[in-house]
Amino acid sequence: MTEVRKYNVLFLCTGNSARSVLAEVQLNTLGRGRFNAYSAGSHPKAEVNPFTLDLLTKMRLSTEGLRTKSWDEFAKPDVPVMDFVFTVCDQAAGEQCPLWPGQPMTAHWGIPDPAAVEGSDDEKMRAFKDAAASLRKRIELFISLPIASLERLALQKEVTAIGKTPL
Repeated sequence: MTEVRKYNVLFLCTGNSARSVLAEVQLNTLGRGRFNAYSAGSHPKAEVNPFTLDLLTKMRLSTEGLRTKSWDEFAKPDVPVMDFVFTVCDQAAGEQCPLWPGQPMTAHWGIPDPAAVEGSDDEKMRAFKDAAASLRKRIELFISLPIASLERLALQKEVTAIGKTPL
């Protein structure tokens, strides 16, 4: 029996407290062992946003071990080599990213920042739910790709197109 290759995926955002964490947890769950998802930020917050943790708990997804991380942690030589790096916020997409070992495929999957929403807790939670749903849609498209059988240029075209999928 042939062993299925696991792909390493890094989701980047500025604060690493909401969108990138939502993407990490959802890919680790939806990918059913085919992916190792991670998240990090260019300027990570002190902690994961409480609305992120609350929503993941309500979605019955694990929050165990979640913490904010600097993207510098993933540019070191002793970490898993990333196959894909996706930015999920416009600010991080415009920043000078570290050089990633292994030359991973990159794409921008911008999602509005739910942590920036002002209003009632219900309005804030709605924004987090919307962000999680948009990320899930893109992740489902991503995990449906025949990654192992696509040539690099075709795969790059596909992951870029996913980022342009209407929210």
